[in-house]
Amino acid sequence: MGRLSRSVLGFLLLCCLIVAGEAEYLKYNDPKMPVGVRIKDLMKRMTLEEKIGQMVQIERTVATPDVMKQYFIGSVLSGGGSVPGPKASAEAWVNLVNGIQKASLSTRLGIPMIYGIDAVHGHNNVYNATIFPHNVGLGVTRDPQLVKKIGEATALEVRATGIPYAFAPCIAVCRDPRWGRCYESYSEDHRIVQLMTEIIPGLQGELPANSKKGVPFVAPGNTKVAACAKHFVGDGGTTKGIDENNTVISMNGLLNIHMPAYYNAISKGVATVMVSYSSWNGKRMHSNQDLVTGFLKNKMKFRGFVISDWQGIDRVTSPPHANYSSSVQSGVDAGIDMIMVPFNFTEFIDDLTYQVKNNIIPMSRINDAVQRILRVKFVMGLFEKPLADLSMAHHLGSQEHRELAREAVRKSLVLLKNGKYTTAKPFLPLPKKAPKILVAGSHADNLGYQCGGWTITWQGLGGNDLTT
Repeated sequence: MGRLSRSVLGFLLLCCLIVAGEAEYLKYNDPKMPVGVRIKDLMKRMTLEEKIGQMVQIERTVATPDVMKQYFIGSVLSGGGSVPGPKASAEAWVNLVNGIQKASLSTRLGIPMIYGIDAVHGHNNVYNATIFPHNVGLGVTRDPQLVKKIGEATALEVRATGIPYAFAPCIAVCRDPRWGRCYESYSEDHRIVQLMTEIIPGLQGELPANSKKGVPFVAPGNTKVAACAKHFVGDGGTTKGIDENNTVISMNGLLNIHMPAYYNAISKGVATVMVSYSSWNGKRMHSNQDLVTGFLKNKMKFRGFVISDWQGIDRVTSPPHANYSSSVQSGVDAGIDMIMVPFNFTEFIDDLTYQVKNNIIPMSRINDAVQRILRVKFVMGLFEKPLADLSMAHHLGSQEHRELAREAVRKSLVLLKNGKYTTAKPFLPLPKKAPKILVAGSHADNLGYQCGGWTITWQGLGGNDLTT
């Protein structure tokens, strides 16, 4: 009888413990709590390993369930051309993203990862998505409302594949046409680039009137994505247009030409900012504490997170990866919050962990980075709805979006010469009864060339079978 009583008591005690565990109130999981309270509650529960994990962004090809759970990875990306399979459907993308997300949700604290992709002229990595003109064409339209509509359409198509984060817009000011990425710049005139930051409320939603300066904003629901202003700062002003090179300009010139669009982006609640590979007067931007922390975070009051470019930490040194520990220290100290590793993440995690434990990098810098990352995740509702479904799939490549793209093409066409200053007849308008019109050149019948770089693959490909 006594033995039975002890068994019953043990069972009742176990039940009480289970109920108590289930009843534990977690402020960070309560959407009714202020974002600041949720961040503070979650931060006090996190270990150093969990905090450092949040600062890491890895490529989807290495984002196995075991990796996500073991290292508490905070973010995953698809590099240019990194897809679930050839001509992958929206369903294949959603299944990929959800599979990774479920691993993140199974960790001790269940912090969702944020998946990012370069949707720079439409959802350009994805088969059948609507491909919009590149920024160099959109700048020509001088039509910020059109660009805003393109942001709205792009957000819907990115969400159609289960992805909540786009590495766009590029707000570089291309000052030398020899720069091979000029097509990613809206204009050589910073005023036009500033106008085109209207794509940000298209991607993220309209900033509420009572918002504080610099606070990231993504509208609730599943129709908007977190945006990313890039590449901070001066990437379009390098000497002779050499990519990833040195922008030689005074502080006054930097502020008057390359910085203005960042003021606009931050005033519109942009969630993230990506750092440039380039240097300013010989100082690599990925290690420039004065500009990243001193100017962007402190003076401009930006409160979203700062992300590195692809292996940007490695490229602090020349040749890349020559002194990795030093690069990690200078990059994190500079104010980079999320590091796009993307493959050799264990080396970064081990190095950063060592430096924090040995007081080389202060814990306050880690806490600042993680708070910023969590702020964006909370603001965009990732904790409430971490998993995607197929309810948005019909937006991918929709007829409405294709008509919008055609409007953008019409408005971006530029006539270089019409013969009005010569004895020849004007070229346009074409005679309505012309029996033949010759369209010539390598791009005349090549969809890949017409779409350009950042289409299906990073640098684009020739041919007519890449997308529809």
